[in-house]
Amino acid sequence: MSQPVCLTTPLTKERMAALRAGDLVLLSGTVYTARDAAHRRIADSLDRGEEPPFPLAGSVIYYLGPTPPPPGRVIGSAGPTTSYRMDAYAPRLHELGLAASIGKGKRSQELRDCLRRCGGVYFGATGGAAALLSRHIISSELVAYPDLDTEAVRRLEFQDFPVIVLYDAHGGDAFAGLPKASA
Repeated sequence: MSQPVCLTTPLTKERMAALRAGDLVLLSGTVYTARDAAHRRIADSLDRGEEPPFPLAGSVIYYLGPTPPPPGRVIGSAGPTTSYRMDAYAPRLHELGLAASIGKGKRSQELRDCLRRCGGVYFGATGGAAALLSRHIISSELVAYPDLDTEAVRRLEFQDFPVIVLYDAHGGDAFAGLPKASA
């Protein structure tokens, strides 16, 4: 097994171009959370000509709705949500400079084409390991849409957060060649 790649946000096109599907990455720096409802609000604000609630250039969005923090912790369980629900919004964000997203599961062909066109990547975080993943989040701050509760936009600080490159900027696909699930 190869050594993990250590990356710090904001991500550059050059650093993302060096990644390949299947690479293990330890991600550090600022990452923003947004799920379905937040993505809708971000799209609505962009439609009105407003700025999004955080800078998109070089940024990473984690599809996450964390649980409340237990005493002494900055965040509760912090596992990824299924990503395809954001595919109606994600290409537009990538076209505006979003570098990467973190979630779980396969994505649409439109999103994968957009990643190639824009030089972005899609990282996967391990589902079912939410409590362990939260140990790599060293701060959490509410940024926008507090009425959305756990789906509000938050600014997180990661320290060596483990992710896998599921789709790279060259069309590489970590899901390729895996057996199809039977119904």
